[in-house]
Amino acid sequence: MARICSQCGKGPQTGHNVSHANNRTNRRWYPNLQTVRVLRDGAVRRVRVCTQCIKSNRVVKAPKAAAAS
Repeated sequence: MARICSQCGKGPQTGHNVSHANNRTNRRWYPNLQTVRVLRDGAVRRVRVCTQCIKSNRVVKAPKAAAAS
């Protein structure tokens, strides 16, 4: 599964680890993705979105299911 936010499209960024001797090795920074239940087109779906999309209310979380009894 790709590490991409389904709402904004944010994905990994690349750069270098830099040691004290100024040696550079490749590394990646990953977005903070969370799996949330979202209302999309009238249906409840599980999608991976970044925390910035959750905090800024770009996604509408699905209401909690009522307890069956």
